[in-house]
Amino acid sequence: MSLGAFSVSLAVKDLAVSKEFYEKLGFSVFGGGMERNYLIMKNGNALVGLFQGMFENNILTFNPGWDENAQLVDGFKDVRAIQKDLKAQGVKFETEADEAASGPGSFVVLDPDGNAILVDQHV
Repeated sequence: MSLGAFSVSLAVKDLAVSKEFYEKLGFSVFGGGMERNYLIMKNGNALVGLFQGMFENNILTFNPGWDENAQLVDGFKDVRAIQKDLKAQGVKFETEADEAASGPGSFVVLDPDGNAILVDQHV
Protein backbone atom coordinates (compact mmCIF):
# COMPACT_ATOMS: atom_id res chain seq x y z
CA MET A 1 0.00 0.00 0.00
CA SER A 2 1.53 3.32 -1.05
CA LEU A 3 0.87 6.08 1.46
CA GLY A 4 2.60 8.91 -0.43
CA ALA A 5 5.37 11.22 0.70
CA PHE A 6 6.71 10.57 4.21
CA SER A 7 7.79 13.13 6.80
CA VAL A 8 8.22 13.38 10.53
CA SER A 9 6.19 16.11 12.21
CA LEU A 10 7.95 17.30 15.34
CA ALA A 11 6.34 19.22 18.19
CA VAL A 12 8.99 21.86 18.96
CA LYS A 13 9.32 24.29 21.86
CA ASP A 14 10.99 27.12 19.93
CA LEU A 15 10.53 27.20 16.16
CA ALA A 16 13.45 29.59 15.54
CA VAL A 17 15.89 27.47 17.57
CA SER A 18 14.73 24.28 15.84
CA LYS A 19 14.99 25.92 12.40
CA GLU A 20 18.57 26.96 13.11
CA PHE A 21 19.47 23.46 14.33
CA TYR A 22 18.04 21.69 11.27
CA GLU A 23 19.74 24.20 8.96
CA LYS A 24 23.05 23.11 10.52
CA LEU A 25 22.14 19.54 9.46
CA GLY A 26 21.70 20.71 5.86
CA PHE A 27 17.92 21.24 5.83
CA SER A 28 16.33 24.31 4.25
CA VAL A 29 12.84 25.74 4.50
CA PHE A 30 10.53 24.09 1.97
CA GLY A 31 7.11 25.19 3.21
CA GLY A 32 5.14 26.78 6.02
CA GLY A 33 6.19 30.01 7.69
CA MET A 34 7.41 31.36 11.01
CA GLU A 35 4.25 33.52 11.25
CA ARG A 36 2.15 30.34 10.91
CA ASN A 37 4.11 28.55 13.68
CA TYR A 38 5.35 25.75 11.44
CA LEU A 39 8.06 25.04 8.90
CA ILE A 40 8.59 22.13 6.55
CA MET A 41 12.33 21.53 6.24
CA LYS A 42 13.88 19.52 3.39
CA ASN A 43 17.26 17.87 2.88
CA GLY A 44 17.32 15.81 -0.32
CA ASN A 45 14.33 13.48 -0.06
CA ALA A 46 14.09 13.85 3.73
CA LEU A 47 11.28 16.01 5.13
CA VAL A 48 10.92 17.22 8.71
CA GLY A 49 7.97 19.33 9.82
CA LEU A 50 8.59 21.65 12.79
CA PHE A 51 5.37 22.64 14.58
CA GLN A 52 5.27 24.99 17.56
CA GLY A 53 2.16 24.88 19.76
CA MET A 54 0.07 22.76 17.36
CA PHE A 55 0.24 19.33 19.00
CA GLU A 56 1.93 17.67 21.96
CA ASN A 57 3.68 14.64 20.49
CA ASN A 58 5.65 13.87 17.35
CA ILE A 59 3.70 12.40 14.43
CA LEU A 60 4.63 10.24 11.45
CA THR A 61 3.00 11.84 8.41
CA PHE A 62 2.15 10.46 4.97
CA ASN A 63 0.68 12.48 2.09
CA PRO A 64 -1.20 10.42 -0.53
CA GLY A 65 -1.04 12.06 -3.95
CA TRP A 66 2.25 13.89 -3.31
CA ASP A 67 5.89 13.04 -3.77
CA GLU A 68 8.59 14.47 -1.48
CA ASN A 69 8.56 17.71 -3.53
CA ALA A 70 4.79 18.22 -2.98
CA GLN A 71 4.22 17.39 -6.64
CA LEU A 72 1.11 15.52 -7.69
CA VAL A 73 1.55 11.78 -8.23
CA ASP A 74 -0.58 10.16 -10.93
CA GLY A 75 -2.73 7.19 -10.00
CA PHE A 76 -2.44 7.50 -6.22
CA LYS A 77 -4.78 5.72 -3.82
CA ASP A 78 -7.29 8.10 -2.22
CA VAL A 79 -7.10 8.54 1.54
CA ARG A 80 -10.65 7.15 1.90
CA ALA A 81 -9.71 3.97 0.02
CA ILE A 82 -6.67 3.54 2.27
CA GLN A 83 -8.91 4.07 5.30
CA LYS A 84 -11.37 1.44 4.04
CA ASP A 85 -8.55 -1.09 3.50
CA LEU A 86 -7.20 -0.50 7.00
CA LYS A 87 -10.67 -0.81 8.55
CA ALA A 88 -11.08 -4.16 6.78
CA GLN A 89 -7.87 -5.26 8.51
CA GLY A 90 -9.21 -4.25 11.93
CA VAL A 91 -7.16 -1.08 12.39
CA LYS A 92 -8.72 1.33 14.91
CA PHE A 93 -8.89 5.03 14.09
CA GLU A 94 -8.39 8.10 16.27
CA THR A 95 -9.92 10.32 13.58
CA GLU A 96 -11.40 9.43 10.20
CA ALA A 97 -11.70 10.97 6.77
CA ASP A 98 -15.26 11.70 5.64
CA GLU A 99 -15.99 8.76 3.34
CA ALA A 100 -18.74 10.70 1.55
CA ALA A 101 -16.33 13.49 0.55
CA SER A 102 -13.67 13.69 -2.13
CA GLY A 103 -10.42 15.62 -2.44
CA PRO A 104 -8.49 16.60 0.68
CA GLY A 105 -9.00 14.46 3.76
CA SER A 106 -7.10 12.83 6.59
CA PHE A 107 -7.17 10.22 9.29
CA VAL A 108 -5.06 9.33 12.31
CA VAL A 109 -4.20 5.88 13.63
CA LEU A 110 -1.92 4.90 16.51
CA ASP A 111 0.75 2.24 16.20
CA PRO A 112 1.03 -0.41 18.96
CA ASP A 113 3.26 1.92 21.01
CA GLY A 114 0.92 4.90 20.80
CA ASN A 115 2.79 6.80 18.07
CA ALA A 116 0.40 8.84 15.95
CA ILE A 117 0.35 8.26 12.20
CA LEU A 118 -1.35 10.98 10.17
CA VAL A 119 -2.40 10.18 6.61
CA ASP A 120 -3.12 13.64 5.18
CA GLN A 121 -4.21 14.04 1.57
CA HIS A 122 -4.03 17.60 0.21
CA VAL A 123 -5.39 16.98 -3.30
